[in-house]
Amino acid sequence: MKRFNICLLLLFISSSSLFAQEIDTLPINTKGLEIKLKRSPLPSRIGSLDFKPVKIVPMVIDEKVNYWRTTTTIGIDVNQGAFSKNWRSGGVNSFAVGGLVNYKASYTKEGFSYTSDLRMEYGKIKNKDQLQKKTKDRIFWDNKANIQLSKSWFFFGSVTLETQFDDGYNYYRGGPNNDEQKQLISKFFSPGYITESIGFEYKPVNYFSTRLGTGTAKQTFIGNMDALIEAELARNPNSKKADYFGVPSDKNFRNELAFQITSTFGEKQIFTNVFLYARYNMFIPYDRKLEHIDHRLDVTLKSRINKFMNVTINGVGLFDKDSDPEIQASQNLSLGFGFTFPR
Repeated sequence: MKRFNICLLLLFISSSSLFAQEIDTLPINTKGLEIKLKRSPLPSRIGSLDFKPVKIVPMVIDEKVNYWRTTTTIGIDVNQGAFSKNWRSGGVNSFAVGGLVNYKASYTKEGFSYTSDLRMEYGKIKNKDQLQKKTKDRIFWDNKANIQLSKSWFFFGSVTLETQFDDGYNYYRGGPNNDEQKQLISKFFSPGYITESIGFEYKPVNYFSTRLGTGTAKQTFIGNMDALIEAELARNPNSKKADYFGVPSDKNFRNELAFQITSTFGEKQIFTNVFLYARYNMFIPYDRKLEHIDHRLDVTLKSRINKFMNVTINGVGLFDKDSDPEIQASQNLSLGFGFTFPR
């Protein structure tokens, strides 16, 4: 009974407070009431504000938009080894030097873009009691113009030039003293390749693209056919070679129509201070069997030690039956100095 009375009392108090709150919030009609507000003690000023115009001399900025972007990379690598006459572990004195120049210019405005990429490589090595030999030798110049069709698709036209700087030789032992000798097998623009292509390019990101050259023509040039034939006959007087790099021995030029696929992975940082560049090209002639499809893969992996020194390893895989029936490969590892402008 006591608990009941306490609960009843609490219920009465809560209902009373609610009722009181409800009474406090009743609206009061103030119509007709004379309510005077006290004047603010703060001083006030009533008047018009005069605004005087200020003359501002317009500033003319004489700036022009540059749609061009250029970069130049120069690399030099040196390799040297020397041994005394009594060096029991064996070895051959050697000296090697190589260089790389890569110039790239690009123009982009609205839906049009143009890119010119020039790569020049040359290197030589000299071992004791041996003839000088090339370690790398290439001139590659690619020019491409794009018209944007959608976010990732472009219509492109390109012209590519590829050849070498210096004479190329095949080395062998012969003669009365079995000395090292050389046979001329290639020269500057012998062979030389010029490829024109139009088609569509897929470029989902800045560092990767794939070209589908539906209309492609490639010209193979032999600038000095007589020198190559003479070198072949000097090595083998009974030789009856019919063609050189796919060009008949009685001509200096050959044209082919084909479908071409070119994929490029630009110099992209894949790890800390490690950059990858790769380019794959497939050339499918329209008038020849599928066994004459040409393949070329270039891969370069570069690691930067500091701003000027880097370690570079590059490899090339080539399959071209006009040049050789087997797969050709080359690899080069170098420690050198590299400079890029602008930085």
